[in-house]
Amino acid sequence: MQVELTRFRVKKGKEELVDQWMEFLNEHMNDALLTLDGEKMFVETIMRDTMGNRDYLYWYSIQADDGDSNSETEKCIDTKHLDFFHKCIDITYRPKNLKTEVVMIPQRIKKQIEEAAKEEV
Repeated sequence: MQVELTRFRVKKGKEELVDQWMEFLNEHMNDALLTLDGEKMFVETIMRDTMGNRDYLYWYSIQADDGDSNSETEKCIDTKHLDFFHKCIDITYRPKNLKTEVVMIPQRIKKQIEEAAKEEV
């Protein structure tokens, strides 16, 4: 099981486009959730923060070790999602993977995640 938190910096002037991006994902949640199954992604959360005068997006995820981030499921929403990503994320800022120190998941939930990881999608 992979547990990750990654920080990305938003391009200056793209804050309103990020608003639209997050609105798009929330409005198309059912389609977004379908892509998670194909990727064996159990949790994906996007958080937003402002430090100084810059916005940052953080991706928190729990995924099976053999999860595929290039799922063929629901390519339409993935294409739109990646389009927003490329328009909004500052590629001159190297994404920061925060170091995982402790993962606390109740055993009953962890067992369900492990069972789901074994399923064919």
